[in-house]
Amino acid sequence: MYHILITLIVLGEISKGGLFVKKIISIICGLLLVTSFMSCSKKQANSGELVVYGSCEEEYLAAVCAKFEETTGIKTTYQRLSTGEVLTKIEEENGNPSADVWFGGTTDPYNEAASKGLLLPYKAKNASHLVGEQFKDANNNWYGIYRGILGFFWNKEELARLNLNPPKDWDDLKKPEYKGLVSFANPNTAGTGKLIVNTMVQLKGEKEAMDYFAAVDKNICQYTKSGSGPSKLVPTGEIVIGVGFLHDVVYQIVDNGYDNLGMTAPTSGTSYEIGATAIFKGSKNEENAKKFIEFALSPECVNLAQENGSYQFLVIDNAKPVEAAVKAGLDKIETMVYNFEDAKVNGPKYYGQFFEVISNDDRVKTK
Repeated sequence: MYHILITLIVLGEISKGGLFVKKIISIICGLLLVTSFMSCSKKQANSGELVVYGSCEEEYLAAVCAKFEETTGIKTTYQRLSTGEVLTKIEEENGNPSADVWFGGTTDPYNEAASKGLLLPYKAKNASHLVGEQFKDANNNWYGIYRGILGFFWNKEELARLNLNPPKDWDDLKKPEYKGLVSFANPNTAGTGKLIVNTMVQLKGEKEAMDYFAAVDKNICQYTKSGSGPSKLVPTGEIVIGVGFLHDVVYQIVDNGYDNLGMTAPTSGTSYEIGATAIFKGSKNEENAKKFIEFALSPECVNLAQENGSYQFLVIDNAKPVEAAVKAGLDKIETMVYNFEDAKVNGPKYYGQFFEVISNDDRVKTK
């Protein structure tokens, strides 16, 4: 463009004198200002990037990342990994993480990461909307974004075919007639598995919990890689009885139309997860990561959950009620007072004991 205008200047100087040149220079200056403004605006719109490790369901994760990018102009990419996989990955990366933030998944692995100095404390303004102090780390290492209740679910058709009753309480899972029918998540790869181990220790005591897992192991057909794994396999009859989060069952009923599922909370008590979000220490995009945490604690983010098949209860006071979870009766379930500090301090020891007492064969899925 500019070489054409220069040619015009030369021609104009020859043909019309200096007045023409002044007009052309004025036009060029105006174009330069417009170009400079457009370039500056483009730079403002392109505000860097953000990489997310997500441990919630991928449909929700994708929607969250897309909305954050749309809202902020920050290019956002994600990888879906179970919480145990994220913990292992950032431990190996040792302060030089390949992602900036962690979104979703149970807090036991977050607490392990915090205790190893792998998370960056950040005092989020939007944390003022959390409905209770238990939904954030005391040192601002992580913040809660939802709450999910642990329970049992089963394939009604398969139990009827086998002429069996569904489980009502934890000890029912030891029944000999359930041999090869039960499944829950691997504590090595899934925060759900860690929560189940910690829950049993807190309900029964350390030794009694390990005796319990040794007995239940005889009935396990598969320890799944992800916490939601059993809820995906029970509707099809590949697994008959699952242990996991009941909101995953609601998804299978509401979104996928499986009416062959039954579910309940254990009668002697159950625990709950706090799904969390955090910044990785050493994040390459720290300021963008802080913006993401504020976004994660906003209605614009958490309301996307129930719009994308995730029916956990929300934990900020300005979000929409989760109607599908309420309709399923999940709001009537009372949960135990879960000891997050014990899980944080002693969890790794309990998980090690768990793998000592189970058979640890090819039913333990690590890939």
